[in-house]
Amino acid sequence: MNVGDLVNWLDKTGVIVRVYKHKVWRTNERGTTVDWNKIKPEPFADVMVNGNIMRLPQTDLTIVR
Repeated sequence: MNVGDLVNWLDKTGVIVRVYKHKVWRTNERGTTVDWNKIKPEPFADVMVNGNIMRLPQTDLTIVR
């Protein structure tokens, strides 16, 4: 994914304004005890949706074709 791409997230459409790497602890997969040393950063994107910037994992986004 690249800056300027249109994406869908939860039935909403937005535009990517920044891409970067960030760590996220998924409690449903890893439990509630957080250990940042056990995970690596994953691709994220700042997406403008209805004028608001959402910081989202790219795995939650689909590109609009």
